[in-house]
Amino acid sequence: MAARHVEFTREMREAGYTILAPNMLDFHFSLMEKVFHLNGYNVEILKNDGPGVMAEGLKYVHNDTCVPALLVIGQFLDALHSGKYDLNKVALAITQTGGGCRASNYIFLLRKALKKAGLDHIPVISVNLSGLESASGFQITVPLLRQVISSLVYGDCIMHVSNQTRPYELHKGDTDALIERWNADLIEQFNHGKGLSQKEIRANMERIVADFDAIERSREKKTRVGIVGEIYVKYSPLGNNHLEDFLRTQDCEYMLPGLMGFILFKIDNRIQDIDLYGGNPFKKLLCTFLKRYVQRMERLLIDAIATRPAFVPPSPFSHTKSLVENVIGYGCKMGEGWLLTAEMLELAENGYENIICAQPFGCLPNHIAGKGMIRRLTQVHPGINIVPIDYDLSATKVNQENRIRLMLSVAGDAQKKRRQQELLIAQDEAAAASCGGDCAACKQSAG
Repeated sequence: MAARHVEFTREMREAGYTILAPNMLDFHFSLMEKVFHLNGYNVEILKNDGPGVMAEGLKYVHNDTCVPALLVIGQFLDALHSGKYDLNKVALAITQTGGGCRASNYIFLLRKALKKAGLDHIPVISVNLSGLESASGFQITVPLLRQVISSLVYGDCIMHVSNQTRPYELHKGDTDALIERWNADLIEQFNHGKGLSQKEIRANMERIVADFDAIERSREKKTRVGIVGEIYVKYSPLGNNHLEDFLRTQDCEYMLPGLMGFILFKIDNRIQDIDLYGGNPFKKLLCTFLKRYVQRMERLLIDAIATRPAFVPPSPFSHTKSLVENVIGYGCKMGEGWLLTAEMLELAENGYENIICAQPFGCLPNHIAGKGMIRRLTQVHPGINIVPIDYDLSATKVNQENRIRLMLSVAGDAQKKRRQQELLIAQDEAAAASCGGDCAACKQSAG
């Protein structure tokens, strides 16, 4: 029997239903949570973690389903069974892309799981821009979309500069304390309707970057690591076994591409589909306008970070896209598609040649665009050091971390070799400067 489709109505919204949503990025989502509060939605981002989430996912979802679905649905069911919420006054929200990914069917898997658990009276809200489903009590308006995008811009800015600051801070905890301070500051601005115009966003981000640059840091060089992969396991601590926490213990600097690039990738896909296969010209016009708006926000982000030479800013989406020309086709769009390959080249170009490719069980396109492209990427960018890590509920955390340690060991050896070469070059230059170029070695070199 098909699972019930219970609509989230205006009456439910006005009654103050708690809307639960899965977590992926702590800072980004904490800001978006407040944005939804400002727009009249009692949204709560879930933070529950641990083996109970996995157990609930395996209990209510077929184990051949991809890992992100198991974890997201497991997190929902674990929260509902926790006793924390009034089950007659709660709703669930989940994104629905509308593409070829099984993520488009998460919502149906979730409803099926709720039916199996005897909770199919709980409404499930589809958050999408594709017109797949609608709910009278939940509407994505232009002001709401603008506020969400602003939250993502701030989140990307703080993520980029904090990741480049934390490994080098002289006083442990300074970076995290500053993150909390800016979190409170931005939420206070949102409460007063501020921090949302392009002028205010530019000013705020310049202050953010200046504040992080003011943190006292050491000048040592640490191994730089980039993180790419399927969007959920790339960002979510639940999905990647707290990968970022582990890397912090390994004395390295890590970097993740921001969400702005992924948003532009999804918008760009809509435009390309219409160009290739036809479609509604009004939809193309709307997507083109939205893309230009997001690119303006991306430009504000890049310019703000670029004001401080100590930080490496992200590359513009247009440049990232150009990196994979003649490497992978732009028609490869499922499982992050060409963007996954492009992000590896972007990170390598920006100095993060050691790359962890986080890939979930059950996402074949992601494995193709990730580990399937490693050989080609080593030809395009010699020296790139990529380790694909499979995230499966049956995989052990120890095995995953040992593979990363091996990658870091290889990276460390390469770094030592480069330093030795730099030292030899510096010694040769110093010798040449001291002898004035008249010694036999210099004459032989010149000859």
